This record gives sequence, C-alpha cells and structure tokens, in this order.
Amino acid sequence: MEQQNYSQLVLNTCLKAGKIMMESGSEVYRVEDTMKRIAINAGLDDIQTYVTATGLVVGFPSEQNSQVIQITCQSINLEKVTAVNQGSRQFAEGELSLPDFYLYLNEVDNQTPDFPYLWKIIAAGVVSSTLMIILNGTWYDFIPTFFIGITGFAVHTFVGKKLQMSFLNDFLAAFVIGVLSLLAVKTAFARDVNSLIIGSIMPLVPGLAITNAFRDIMEGHLISGVARGTEALFIAGAIGGGIIVAFNFF
Repeated sequence: MEQQNYSQLVLNTCLKAGKIMMESGSEVYRVEDTMKRIAINAGLDDIQTYVTATGLVVGFPSEQNSQVIQITCQSINLEKVTAVNQGSRQFAEGELSLPDFYLYLNEVDNQTPDFPYLWKIIAAGVVSSTLMIILNGTWYDFIPTFFIGITGFAVHTFVGKKLQMSFLNDFLAAFVIGVLSLLAVKTAFARDVNSLIIGSIMPLVPGLAITNAFRDIMEGHLISGVARGTEALFIAGAIGGGIIVAFNFF
C-alpha cells in the first residue's frame, strides 16, 4: 500500500509539472523530458509518457498505474516553465523531497505572478512601433502605430476572454487595426498605411506557436508539431482575413 501511494504521488507530480508547462507555452519534448527526469529521480525509471497539445498520458507499467489529464487553457508564461525546471533540478539534487516538490508545483501554479495588464498593452504598443521602424517605417508613423498596436492588442485580449472563441479574437483585432490604420492615413495623422498595419499586427503574430511547432517536429513529435503549426496557420489566416475585410469596407 505504501509503495502504491508513493507511485501515485510520483504520477501526480509528473502530471502536475507537465500540465503547468503545457499551459504556459512549453514545447512538447521539454515537457516529456521533464516528466521523465522527475520519475527517474524518484526511482521509477519505467515511465511511459504521451504528450499532445490537449492532454497528457503518464503511466508506470511496473506499478500497473497510469493516468490522463486534460490541457484546457493555454497561455504564455515562461516564468512558470522556468520555475518548474528549477524545482526539477532541486528535486534531482536532493534539495526537495517528493512531497515538498509537489507542494512547490502547486505554489508555482497558483501563486506565480503575471505581468499587470497595463504593462502588457504598453509593451504591445512598444513592440508595434519599434518593429515598424525596423521594417523601414518612418518616425512620423511611430506614435500612431503605438496607439493602434495598443488598441489591437486590447481588442484581442478582451474578445478572447469574453467570447472564448479561438481565432475570432485575432480576426476582430486585425480588423480594428486595419480600420484605424486607414482612418489615420486618411486624416493625415500617419503617412504609410502598410507600415501602420505591419507594425501593429506584430503582437498578434503566433511566433511562439510557430517556433514550438518546428522544434517539436525536429524532435520527432510530429503530431504535436503539425497541430501547433496548423494552429499558427489558422491564426495567420484570421489576421490576414481581418485586414482584407477592413480594406474592402474602407
């Protein structure tokens, strides 16, 4: 009974670590590697894992024990990924016991702070305007791009939280960016509509999904890599569709 309880704790710890990492934007191969290292350091080296973008399967054949957990919401919080990796290293070095490591993971999941929303939208404006300059834009369009980028990102997050429909928030945010860019040029607040649009959509571009897709494919995780690549393709299509509709209406 004691061995069964211990193996169940190892299983729960692996699943908890994998769930946090997947929901925070980690790659599939990194999640599998972390869970395997946790199990091996806990003394169960026959771990079998299967990770996708929507679920985790972990089992121990010798213990006749396995479990599935669903991945629901996904975001980008690399601080959580770093915290899980750090805790895994401390567990491997004996600085944390298995029960303490599980409690540590609960703290990481529930108490890791995220950046304030105000900082996020300001960062979106900074990214939009600076990348617009890098992509051969003019300083005359710097301030308009900053505010259009902020507005587009705000629409993206607001619609995403309220409607919870994938890709619709990307479409509407791109549509708003296209409309505001056209109006800014028509009212002489800006000069080049192309620079405004290119800079303002940069915070919406699925860079992490594309990067993770290529890295997972290179590591042999073809299903997850193709799934994430398809997701990135749909996001890019939604952004492009929003811009096209804005041009057609205005």
